[in-house]
Amino acid sequence: MFPRVSAALIIACLAVPAWAGAAQRKNLQVLNDVFKQVNTYSMFTIFDDVSASVENGVVTLTGRVTMPYKKQDIEKRVVRVDGVEEVHNLIGVLPVSQFDNDLRYQIAKAIYGHPSFWTYATMVVPPIHIVVERGHVMLTGVVNSEVDKMLARSLASQSQAFSVKSELRTEAEARRALEGV
Repeated sequence: MFPRVSAALIIACLAVPAWAGAAQRKNLQVLNDVFKQVNTYSMFTIFDDVSASVENGVVTLTGRVTMPYKKQDIEKRVVRVDGVEEVHNLIGVLPVSQFDNDLRYQIAKAIYGHPSFWTYATMVVPPIHIVVERGHVMLTGVVNSEVDKMLARSLASQSQAFSVKSELRTEAEARRALEGV
């Protein structure tokens, strides 16, 4: 009888990490599907930024978009993802401002017009997002290298922005962050 209890205990201990790994893999699959829904939304532009996290089917959306309808549309798309049980939509809507709009286009032209970023500019979903709120700029997204991160920030800093913050990550940094999901 003692060997059966030990064998059952060992099997139970081995099953826990496998179950935890499966749950983590499921969260990652749902997260990938959520990002696909966001990135394939036709109204999602380089001036919007949406992030997501998934925990046991509960998706939390954060970030900023330029129009209120985008917030609702993105939530509707995410709700339809297989494995999503609930959505917490914490996406903020950026205020309407002609100065901010002008700044967005000025920075986009500076970054995507630079020869170092031409390959990014030709992508269906360009990876560098330019979020402008009340004259303050935040760059988000994923680039190939540290040099690209620094160059994008430098080009944005040459604008009339009150401040420029870079939250750009390299592909390696983004991969490590996903592995930590």
